[in-house]
Amino acid sequence: MEKLRLTPQQLAFMETFGYLSFPGLLDDCIDEVIEAFEAVWAARGGGHDGTARSCIVPFIGQSDYLSSLLDDPRVNGIFSGLLGDDFQYLGSDGNYYVGDTGWHSDGGWPRPIIYYKMALYLDPLTRETGALRVIPGSHRYGEGYAEAVQESVRESEVQWGIGGADVPAMALETNPGDVVIFNQGTKHSAWGGGKRRRMFTINCTLRHEEDQLPLMREEVSHFARFQVDSVYGAAMVDSAGPGRMQHLEQALANQDHLPALAQKEREERGEPSRG
Repeated sequence: MEKLRLTPQQLAFMETFGYLSFPGLLDDCIDEVIEAFEAVWAARGGGHDGTARSCIVPFIGQSDYLSSLLDDPRVNGIFSGLLGDDFQYLGSDGNYYVGDTGWHSDGGWPRPIIYYKMALYLDPLTRETGALRVIPGSHRYGEGYAEAVQESVRESEVQWGIGGADVPAMALETNPGDVVIFNQGTKHSAWGGGKRRRMFTINCTLRHEEDQLPLMREEVSHFARFQVDSVYGAAMVDSAGPGRMQHLEQALANQDHLPALAQKEREERGEPSRG
């Protein structure tokens, strides 16, 4: 299979609107993806009671098969087209979502370096049943429209007289096998969903220049809240060939502070020490 190449039009669309959708991109392997998703969940106890979101971090790195998605010429091609062939992979979460998710961007505002989130939804979702919604153009830090959305969208009833579900947005309705990717600055949400919406992400960024590595270390620090000692699951690293390793190397080289931060988090939560 040839590596997917984004068109100039797709790149311009992402730059302007902050998202891209690829219907049916992984139709040929979605059964295996779902099986691997459920296997990871079962290995972690299989818990989800439907009262709140359940989340596993790191996620794809706990499965050889899901880790290999980073090598897939379609997934790899999308990230390469947006970020360059030496893009850096920085984490994945697996989820059972419940109910509504309000409007937000991921990371800080403005975020000092670009990140993209690829989302794979494993159940059919419509606008009314929890499909991802995005506000096109809301990722463009410093521009009047994006800044106005940032200022007001969390208080839409007060500011605009409408609830979050009625904010003008694009609903990216999906079926299993579809892939959605968006700039993490893009405002996104979901409304009207049920109690067992399966979804996982793949998050990537630019290869950092030397003076940007403190940003990488800061980003790695955020993983401490999940009480993990590494950004990656063992399967991600153990099954990696040279091609994949170039996408892991900067986080691996800049996560030596993470175990101490994770231990501090465990102590603050009263969790047992890991030695």
